[in-house]
Amino acid sequence: MTVIVRPAAPADADAVACIWYAGWGDGHLGHVPDELVAVRTEQSFHTRAAERVAATTVAAVDGRVAGFVIVAGDEVEQVYVSRDHRGSGVAGRLLAEAERQVKAAGHSRAWLAVATGNARARRCYERSGWQDDGAFAYPASTESGPVAVDCHRYVKQV
Repeated sequence: MTVIVRPAAPADADAVACIWYAGWGDGHLGHVPDELVAVRTEQSFHTRAAERVAATTVAAVDGRVAGFVIVAGDEVEQVYVSRDHRGSGVAGRLLAEAERQVKAAGHSRAWLAVATGNARARRCYERSGWQDDGAFAYPASTESGPVAVDCHRYVKQV
C-alpha cells in the first residue's frame, strides 16, 4: 500500500467531511455532552471541511483520501482515518506529518485533545510516542459558544 501525504485540495473536502463525520461519531458519541452532539450534524462536517481545506493535509491511498490531519499552531486539532484504513499505518503517517508541521512552525512540543472515553484513539497516540499529560475540559467551538468536553491532553516533543 502506497500512502501519499499531501496538502488538501478543495476537491478533497467532501471525502474529508465523510471521514470526519463517521470518525467523530465513532470516537465521541457517548463521550461528549448531548448539546455538542446536537450541533455536530453531517452537514456541519461538510461546512467545516470546506472552510478548513487550506489547513488540512490528507493521506491518499490509491488516489482516494484515506485520512486527514488539521494543525493550528502547536495543536494537532483533528486526526481522522477512514474505517477501511484504520490499523494500516495511515494514522502514524498523518501524525508524523502533523509533528513536522508543528516543528516547522517553530514549536518544540505538539499537543492534541482526545475525548476521555475514546480509548481507540488514545492507544493510537500512545503507539506513536504521545504522552498523556492529564485531564482537562476542552472548549469545543459551536455557533452558540464553546461546549466543555472532558478530554485528555496528549503531548509530544517535536
